Amino acid sequence: MADIFKLIEVIGISPVSYAEATKEALKEASKTLQGISWFDVVELAGKVKDGEVAHFQAKLKVAFKVKSG
Repeated sequence: MADIFKLIEVIGISPVSYAEATKEALKEASKTLQGISWFDVVELAGKVKDGEVAHFQAKLKVAFKVKSG
């Protein structure tokens, strides 16, 4: 039987860096999703406040294996 995966998007936010935003997104997703196999960072963004970076934002596609019946 072939493996089946589900693909979702999650967004991580960090005041520190894009890397930290990515790690936080995966850390939180792992709390409710089992079998995460891979991720792809699809977008980087951020928020500016008073002319400085307020936070970094990373949008990820996350794939996890669907359990068979």
